[in-house]
Amino acid sequence: MDGTVLVADDDRTIRTVLTQALTRAGCRVHATSSLTTLLRWVSEGKGDTIITDVMMPDGNGLEMLPKIASDRPGLPVIVISAQNTIMTAIKAADANAFDYLPKPFDLPDLMKRVSKALEQKKTVIRSKKVEFDLPDKENELPLVGKSAPMQGVYRLAARLMNTDLPVLISGESGTGKSLIAKVLHSFSDRRNLPLVTVAPSDLIDLDGPAKVLAKVKGGSLIIEEISDFSLESQARLVQMIDSPGEYSPRFIASMQGSMIEAVESGSIRSDVFYRLGGATIELPSLRECVDDILLLTEHFLNLLEKEGGPRRHLGIQAQDLFRAYSWPGNVRQLQNVVKRLGLTAREHEISLTEVELALENQPEMEGSFGKAGTEKLSNDIERHLRRYFDLHGNILPPTGLYNRVLKELETPLIGVSLEATGGNQAKCAELLGINRNTLRKKISELDIKVARRRKLM
Repeated sequence: MDGTVLVADDDRTIRTVLTQALTRAGCRVHATSSLTTLLRWVSEGKGDTIITDVMMPDGNGLEMLPKIASDRPGLPVIVISAQNTIMTAIKAADANAFDYLPKPFDLPDLMKRVSKALEQKKTVIRSKKVEFDLPDKENELPLVGKSAPMQGVYRLAARLMNTDLPVLISGESGTGKSLIAKVLHSFSDRRNLPLVTVAPSDLIDLDGPAKVLAKVKGGSLIIEEISDFSLESQARLVQMIDSPGEYSPRFIASMQGSMIEAVESGSIRSDVFYRLGGATIELPSLRECVDDILLLTEHFLNLLEKEGGPRRHLGIQAQDLFRAYSWPGNVRQLQNVVKRLGLTAREHEISLTEVELALENQPEMEGSFGKAGTEKLSNDIERHLRRYFDLHGNILPPTGLYNRVLKELETPLIGVSLEATGGNQAKCAELLGINRNTLRKKISELDIKVARRRKLM
């Protein structure tokens, strides 16, 4: 890399690490803990790229971006921030930041982005200011998360904010699909226009589409759970997208599961997919964002305290159980469980026993075979292993992992197969596709109890 990089961060360690890494890469570096100094360097014509934190001792880095753009049009600015919310990503995008990364950042990834910033110069700079005043409603899910999947969602949402492209938001129940849809509207150029949610009943009558378009008036039209719409209603949606009238709205649809699989199964028309599948935001499940579980838990407990509730925090063992739990209801389920624990816990510290009791009656994640084949078993196994590694932090698990995992898989596989075949080992061996002697050996090694039951047909 060749160029001068200006680094602004109040953390001395970050300044040192970035200075050393960029210098080794061939860059010249000026580092400071002051926004005032950074702005002076910019006004003096120094720097080919900027890396700046948001919260600085003498100001807000995001608020300085318009001035930097005014003084030095085309100067790329990379924003790094510990404020790991979608609002930070949106504000960075609206202020025309070259890129945004959450703290803690991956250094090689940041270096790649700096290299890209040095190679290309922006030619079009937006200077408008947007007021961010999304209402903080009690029933709204928070868009908070430092995990890589959630940060990817934030950056993608920010890029799609002011485009006219129809957007499809997919994700499991409780992941925040409705909130993302509202955010796409509330912080877009259409925010002063109507936001309308269309239901299947709105499209029953022949004049239904015309009435809906009259309501939205060029704003944003949200189609929640599009797979619940009849094929006839979907056909009318297609007509609305193709012929929106004088004031074309922004179409934002949401659904659970895969759009492609829904098309293949016939529950969604292919022409709907072709119109809505171009810009897709896939919201990860909470079990894919293990690092966000405790962050969200702390958020909900703080919110409860602000609302007049008692001050609470999770004990260490309770935290481990929270991280290991599958959370099939995702953030919505987590929110409800935390609120219940916050109100009923006997002490300031929520104990392991209290968490176990709270989760006792909660549903566990269904296996892939319980989802009508919508997901591969390997995906469930991968999520389980990722949670297992995450629970060990930066330390590797004990050796012998391969055999332990195989044992965990073999035991239920053989046990359920024996049950399905009524305890008939010959039939079970045939079902599994293994030798009968191998089966007997596995039954002995794994200490599997064989009981004669009515076999499944």
